[in-house]
Amino acid sequence: MNTELLEALNILEKEKEISKETLLDAIENSLLNACKNHFGKADNIRLIMDRTTCDYRLFAEKTVVEEVEDKLEEISLEDARAIDLKYELGDIVQIPIESKSFGRIATQNAKNLILQKIREEERKVVYDQYFEKEKDIVTGIVQRYIGRNVSINLGKADAMLTENEQVKGEVFKPTERVKLYIVEVKNTTKGPKILVSRTHPELVKRLFEAEVTEVKDGVVEIKSIAREAGSRTKIAVWSNDPDVDPVGACVGMNGSRVNAIVNELRGEKIDIINWSDNPAILIENALSPAKVISVMADPDDKTAGVIVPDYQLSLAIGKEGQNARLAARLTGYKIDIKSETQAIESGDLPENYLELSEGVYEEEYEESYEEGYEGGDYQADDTGELQEEYSEEQEEQYEADGYGEEDEIIFQEVED
Repeated sequence: MNTELLEALNILEKEKEISKETLLDAIENSLLNACKNHFGKADNIRLIMDRTTCDYRLFAEKTVVEEVEDKLEEISLEDARAIDLKYELGDIVQIPIESKSFGRIATQNAKNLILQKIREEERKVVYDQYFEKEKDIVTGIVQRYIGRNVSINLGKADAMLTENEQVKGEVFKPTERVKLYIVEVKNTTKGPKILVSRTHPELVKRLFEAEVTEVKDGVVEIKSIAREAGSRTKIAVWSNDPDVDPVGACVGMNGSRVNAIVNELRGEKIDIINWSDNPAILIENALSPAKVISVMADPDDKTAGVIVPDYQLSLAIGKEGQNARLAARLTGYKIDIKSETQAIESGDLPENYLELSEGVYEEEYEESYEEGYEGGDYQADDTGELQEEYSEEQEEQYEADGYGEEDEIIFQEVED
């Protein structure tokens, strides 16, 4: 029994997860290749290997002839009968070959062939391992910054967190552990190339699956996600079980579940809303925490008109239009948000609407009015664009409220 070879194969199989059968195939090929390098060809070389004990024997099959023309493939009758008297002309004689007799170059080539096969199989094992984790999250250890990119160690492979996939403002320290979403795994000649992300919306979904049992089991489904990495995320959830509150399950006791995810995302705010097949209800929920008077949705054109109280307009739009933009992405609808006053002016509400509703919102006004908007016709769609129709008098008020040219909202004045 070739105990040393058997022990080496067992160690490689255990440490590098390379199949012993694959390694034995590589050894067989390397021995045949060594014979070819030593003799010039190996068409008549045969290898017999016991894969249990790793014992092997090499033979050169030669044909018995009267006059030898090719010493590599033929043997004289006299030499054949010197081995065994039973041989006759035309018989095949198996001549043992000692691998120790191979030259230095042939031996080195055989060694290189085995090492190359081991490296190929090692890369293949790593690729298969991380390819199975594609579209999933992993925990990595920060190694170092390479320019503006970050090298992350995932265990058996390194990944590169590019600048485009980093959350703006996040700073990593060496040896720090971070959770990452594997976007893609490519197989290259230098090994697997793993692209990871901290900005992908699916990262939030996978974190909820890991943290919330109901989501992992499929009782609660995450129907849609809209994310602006590092700032805010909106997710719409739905329950397959009428006895399970999807929002409550995701929030957890005293917010424990959602807070764990917020901490992992380093303070990114998360809004969890109820999903509805009714687009009007879904849009109303998506604009939370703003209160909505009415929603008129057109499923064919994927557009919706939303009316909110005057004092809720700024809340519905959000800082720099973020709330309206995320709601549009979450629902897939182009949302046109109007205040009560504008809705009355455009005829969407009766002229006496304010008189009928007088006093209803006075208390809510004091609590919710935050940024001082007095009107404006905003439109948001899933491209993130925002428009506003406003008067010259209102422009001064917007600038006084801090929404001047430095804001990221795109303002477009509509000529009368």
